[in-house]
Amino acid sequence: MDQAPFYSDVDDGPAGGRAFWLTTADGVRIRLGDWPLEGAKGTVLLFPGRTEYVEKYGRAARDFAAHGYRTLAIDWRGQGLADRVAGDPALGHVAKFSDYQKDVDSVLAALPKLGIEGPFFLLAHSMGGAIGLRALHRKLPVKAAAFTAPMWGLHLPLLIKPVAWMLSSASEYLGRGETLAPGTNSDAYVLHELFPANKLTSDSGMYDYMQTQARAHPDLNIGGPTMTWLHEALVEMRRLNGMPSPATPCVTFLGGDEAIVSPQSIRSRMVRWPRGHLELIEGARHEVMMESPQVRTFCFETCAAHFNAQLGARKPD
Repeated sequence: MDQAPFYSDVDDGPAGGRAFWLTTADGVRIRLGDWPLEGAKGTVLLFPGRTEYVEKYGRAARDFAAHGYRTLAIDWRGQGLADRVAGDPALGHVAKFSDYQKDVDSVLAALPKLGIEGPFFLLAHSMGGAIGLRALHRKLPVKAAAFTAPMWGLHLPLLIKPVAWMLSSASEYLGRGETLAPGTNSDAYVLHELFPANKLTSDSGMYDYMQTQARAHPDLNIGGPTMTWLHEALVEMRRLNGMPSPATPCVTFLGGDEAIVSPQSIRSRMVRWPRGHLELIEGARHEVMMESPQVRTFCFETCAAHFNAQLGARKPD
């Protein structure tokens, strides 16, 4: 397993952060980030959202380390330092949403090579929430799961939803799938959106953290999604919505000011999750792990307590 670049100058995580190249079953090179922790009582598999990258979760890894957990994070295909899979590397793209499961499989295959035996826990954000829910249905070997603003639906006006379906489907049919989705651009969101209008966080210090990373290492950045990504995401969310909730114990965090993913879809799913619990955080935006210190403390303490409760417990069938 070859060492990959790791930007320790901007991650602000625990000492010893590192990264490795993994090759998926279809030949795509992705990156796995690791913050080792001696004597860890478990390992958090952190599934990032669209546009994100390993180093963005350095502070999350530091918080988990304080609670006794090692953290691994993934650069999904098409973003971060993983292979870009669109003709224009600035765009967020995937040929099939199921391709992300190949990335998950590569990570699981790498764990024994890294000497990591578990127990494992899932923390999935935004797009990673859709990937994570699908992975749970594929028997992801975790004792418990946590989601933050999971992408189980998009926050779209009622009249726009059929338009999104129509345009994305038509783009696929016309061979224009790598066209930028309407209303987006090819620049990194945190570099073109001023803090007061951003939908990610209400904490200016955390927004500065994201901007500093994006400016220091432009090779980590991507812009808006392609029409193919949009179509594949819509199809996957519809499929997931028709599936039952896994038996895995789950806690999900939803910001009261969420404006990227669908709060209704999250509430609907959690009502149907027998071993699930929804935490609504008033005043928080999309990225609750990158909110105010008080919100961050609540999120990581809640996650740690949730994971701790499953240590030694039998994994659900």
